[in-house]
Amino acid sequence: MSENPSLEQLSSIVDDLAEQGWSLQPAFISQTLTLELAQECRKRAAQGALVPASIGRGQGLAVQEGIRGDRIQWLEPGQSQACDQYLAKLESLRQAINQGLYLGLEDYESHFALYPPGAFYKKHLDRFRDDDRRAVSVVLYLNQEWETGQGGELRLHLPGGGVRDIAPQAGVLAVFLSADMPHEVLPAQRERLSLTGWFRRRGDSVL
Repeated sequence: MSENPSLEQLSSIVDDLAEQGWSLQPAFISQTLTLELAQECRKRAAQGALVPASIGRGQGLAVQEGIRGDRIQWLEPGQSQACDQYLAKLESLRQAINQGLYLGLEDYESHFALYPPGAFYKKHLDRFRDDDRRAVSVVLYLNQEWETGQGGELRLHLPGGGVRDIAPQAGVLAVFLSADMPHEVLPAQRERLSLTGWFRRRGDSVL
């Protein structure tokens, strides 16, 4: 598979966001890059670089494992070839969303997330009450041979009261509007890896 997202993939994501507020792409990147990103995540975990994730922001930032139990490390350009390839793909997606939906997305932030067995993240929105910059949420899953019954689904709470559960299978990309889509991560029976990130626009308030 090409390492560049196809125009068809990009158009599908843009159309889905416009029509329903979320999109699911089962093979957004190649198996090779997916494996390399999973290996990078596990390497960082073994080095102790992943730390317990916090909730809130600023002075309200706190670790609360009763709400979320993942361990994370933020991506920065130049850290690894695999990460840089992934960030380049997300730049293509940012441009496509801006061209199709005029959201004014300016940048992208992302981190590795490792959920130990039994960890979860309770229902929440990705946009902070006092910071509206996060506009589009993006999750790429890195788990090979994820089986039915192992849990760990991303549960989207859809407008109208329905839900959609997305299994964290390697190569699957989930994209949704940050302010409009409450979601949660269900407990899993095995280690669960992902890359989680947000396209951000310029904030309305001056801090």
